[in-house]
Amino acid sequence: MSDATTTDLYEVTMAMSYVREGMTGPATFSLFVRDLPPERGFLVAAGLESVLDYLSGLQIGPEDVDAFASAVRRPRRDLQPLLGLEFTGDVRAVPEGRIVLAGEPLLEVTAALPQAQLAETYVLNQLSHQTAIASKAARCVLAAAGHPVVDFSLRRTHGPQAGFQAARLGAMVGFAGTSNVAAATALGITAVGTMAHSFVEAFEAEEDAFRAFARSHPGPVTLLVDTYDTEEGVRVAARVLRDLDHLARGAGSAVRLDSGDLGALAVRARSLLDEAGLPGVRIVASGGLDEYALDDLIRSGAPIDTYAVGTRVGVSADAPYLDSAYKMVEYDGRPVMKLSSAKVTAPGPKQVFRCPGYADVIGLADEQPPDGGRPLLETVMRGGQRTGTRPTLDESRERFTADLGGLPSAARRIRAPVAPRATASERLSALAARVRRRIEEQTAAASARSSVPERTLSGPHGSVSK
Repeated sequence: MSDATTTDLYEVTMAMSYVREGMTGPATFSLFVRDLPPERGFLVAAGLESVLDYLSGLQIGPEDVDAFASAVRRPRRDLQPLLGLEFTGDVRAVPEGRIVLAGEPLLEVTAALPQAQLAETYVLNQLSHQTAIASKAARCVLAAAGHPVVDFSLRRTHGPQAGFQAARLGAMVGFAGTSNVAAATALGITAVGTMAHSFVEAFEAEEDAFRAFARSHPGPVTLLVDTYDTEEGVRVAARVLRDLDHLARGAGSAVRLDSGDLGALAVRARSLLDEAGLPGVRIVASGGLDEYALDDLIRSGAPIDTYAVGTRVGVSADAPYLDSAYKMVEYDGRPVMKLSSAKVTAPGPKQVFRCPGYADVIGLADEQPPDGGRPLLETVMRGGQRTGTRPTLDESRERFTADLGGLPSAARRIRAPVAPRATASERLSALAARVRRRIEEQTAAASARSSVPERTLSGPHGSVSK
């Protein structure tokens, strides 16, 4: 089976019906986040590269048809028309690393209706998850106020793929390294790490553990000092580091604090290291950190040099999902919209225009930008093929840095941020009003037809309904 089967069942049943009904005209679907999670002033677009990899390889083979037939409990011949279906459509999207707001399309797919429908689940999965993680990581970079942040999340992310993505997305928004060896190797990210408490516990004495570790790693070393008594651990580490040659205890050597009152412990550790003549030894903090803890530590003036974030960031613990949607906005040239309560969608293919101060405007795809506005969505796939080369992490990071620099300070706040709100263009608003009116008139007409009582004819054998 291929990734084509990584989809919800109803995508298959709809695609099958579309093919049987001959509904294979072009459809446009728009993916957006309705509302930002609490305590979020912005989102960072991410996951696009995974989506393009999926779409460029999407093709339904014989084993996929067998899987579909089994899932819908129908004869294979009923699913046979889906055999060979591949993605041949177009994609316009916000490049990875760019900052986006609520309601703004991150991506629009235009393809034959069965193709665009079948892609929904995978596309939503990748963009939603990776955008949530990238946005959480970006807030850590903001909170750290220039101090290095590194990724320690792999052991508790929701699977190895999610861990790889967390490492990549952290690097995209400015993390200095990752503990994930696979990601570091594949992506050219700096690999970082120290030791576990088990290493210290394996030796009779803490000092024995530190000296053994230093002998195995002749370069700068980082020693975990809180296995037993943290202050004593710092003293032992200082004694070991003083005995190492100049290279080993120079720039780069550190002690790591992983539990307790990190702010107070960092102050005491700094004092002990300075007294030992080791002002160049850094302090690394880890243990349940996220942007809120970093913000508190930075504001308190804690002398921490590097922050290692893990679980809470790798799973975006306070906002583990996005209220994202993938909705049809046009079929075969006909604009469509949803009128469900609290879930109204806007019709037609769209463009987002980034205006100064993030006074963004959401307009129709063929509109001209407003004064000072620049379009965010770019054509990244045409006819099922990528239109350009895969961007590097450096390029995505540069986009993020540039966008972050223009974001209003209120949106950058870690607590109680105020998110800018995009507005609809006049043309989009007018189209939405026309489509709504058309749907309401059609609904009213259908309701009127269904409410007319059946006429009764009188015949020789009594009343007959007609």
